[in-house]
Amino acid sequence: MILWLWSIILSVLLAGNGALGFAESSVQPSESLDSLVYRFLDTGEANEAERLLQTILADEKASVEVVSQIIKRDGAYLRQPVEVLPREQIIVRGRTYPLSLSIPASYQTSKSYALIVCLHGYGFTGAEYLERWRARLGEGYLLACPTYPSGAWFTRPAEELVLETIREVRRQYHIDPNRIFLTGMSNGGIGAWLIGMHHAPLFAGLAPMASGLDDVVLPFLGNLRNTPVYIIHGARDQVMPVKLSRSIVRELETLGYPHVYREHEREHPIAGGHYFPKEELPDLIAWFDSQRREPLSTKLTVVRDASHFQSFSWIRIDSTDPIAAFSQDLVDKRDERIKRREYAKVDASIVETNRIEVTADRVQRYSLFLNNQLIDFSKPLTVVTNGRLSFSGVVSPSVETLLRQARIRQDPLQLFPVHLTIAVEKLTP
Repeated sequence: MILWLWSIILSVLLAGNGALGFAESSVQPSESLDSLVYRFLDTGEANEAERLLQTILADEKASVEVVSQIIKRDGAYLRQPVEVLPREQIIVRGRTYPLSLSIPASYQTSKSYALIVCLHGYGFTGAEYLERWRARLGEGYLLACPTYPSGAWFTRPAEELVLETIREVRRQYHIDPNRIFLTGMSNGGIGAWLIGMHHAPLFAGLAPMASGLDDVVLPFLGNLRNTPVYIIHGARDQVMPVKLSRSIVRELETLGYPHVYREHEREHPIAGGHYFPKEELPDLIAWFDSQRREPLSTKLTVVRDASHFQSFSWIRIDSTDPIAAFSQDLVDKRDERIKRREYAKVDASIVETNRIEVTADRVQRYSLFLNNQLIDFSKPLTVVTNGRLSFSGVVSPSVETLLRQARIRQDPLQLFPVHLTIAVEKLTP
């Protein structure tokens, strides 16, 4: 989440505590509502977050409208190091990983920038991959290249590393939340697919190269309804056969989803067809330049295994029939339900003002997260699930819901003051 450090520091100084007071957990009586909100969003301490939340809720000025505007407001970023930062570190669950960054020399704290997260292949590091990428992009992009052992980006710890990398870079630098991209080569491309599919609402686009997917995870391509992909693969690739990308493209074409597929005939003296030709770069950069995330699409498709129940934009699958569950390996086939591709799926559409239609498969309960960009709070809402009426009535926005969701999502463009839980009525034979 964006750190609004200057406003926080100012409030602490006004309270007469100096720099040390910034680290104290107690809420200062004179602290502004803005400062309280920013501290709530950024603190890593759950107890402190709860104390701050209750203080905010007790403030008569803390309406949904006011708090929303505070969260959306660009804060004052502190000046950070620029150019190449090859030896940064990031800690996830107590484990330290190398992180390499490239920040435009012209970086200005007042301007927002696109972020490209690059995942290296087997035998490489983030620092090596950074060197290959930094000369390819203009001054409008920040690059973040984490290192994961053996390039095993198809694991849950690697997934967590990528997500934490994005969060950490956004804390320090002024990133446009609608221009975050994920790319990778070889094993890194597999990671771009898997992580990108499970967390599609976060990204403006995915760019996997020389990679592919096992057919057991192809159903998760359904999550990419609103997330364009740019695929590059060599026809003579002897490491990752080109048929892997061709099968993905066929699936995307069947779904009618936005994608670009570039298949080249070139070979590298060492890598053969398993590489990214420089000739493909201009079109890829032009594609990055053109893409913007739509933060609140009116149509969503969500496919989930039992280990990925986090929110997906304005919907979340909460409870399901017995379905497949990935363990540490995101392509693990030891679960028989994975082999049978038994996943939960929801298709949700806002079909007209205040009417939401949902089709749910293997789902027992789901949640809707709503705001005044999606529905009109002054009018009754109708929710239909599998052709049956699930809800009809007026919903009331809540500051507490708004703040709790903002803290979880860390996305100023996805703010939801309404949380509605829907139980799926089972169809009788």
